[in-house]
Amino acid sequence: MSHYKTTLADEAATQALGKCLAHALTPGMSIFLHGDLGAGKTALTRAMIHAAGHSGNVKSPTYTLAEPYQVMLKGQAVTIMHFDLYRMISADEFAEAGFREEFNDSNICVVEWPEKADGVLPEPDLNVFLRVAGDGREVELHALSAKGIACLASLKFAPNL
Repeated sequence: MSHYKTTLADEAATQALGKCLAHALTPGMSIFLHGDLGAGKTALTRAMIHAAGHSGNVKSPTYTLAEPYQVMLKGQAVTIMHFDLYRMISADEFAEAGFREEFNDSNICVVEWPEKADGVLPEPDLNVFLRVAGDGREVELHALSAKGIACLASLKFAPNL
């Protein structure tokens, strides 16, 4: 499966999707989150990181651009790098900060506002598009690699139950 689309009725459904995604992640994955302000990108990421085992605060890295979180996935220590590129002025900032090195076989990189670093970021394994729809959200997941396809194939999510 390379495409998944559903409607999330509320923030609890967004959190449930994040939790299910956490269980489908593998080291080396990169996930790009697309959507307007308030579409739920940070809420989805926060739920994913907590479900992966991080018990502390998960803050939006709007000002720091990146926050690392150490978790255990399937018995393996993994770093989830959460990037928020909203305040980045140019793609060169991303390259100059050395962030591209974080995209490797060991880390999982989750990037909000990836369009701010077009031409510098590697291709994602999974693109997630979030749109406000009434009180809820529409979400589309597009797998762009074998890792992304495997993630969607193992995703066990029943929305809005």
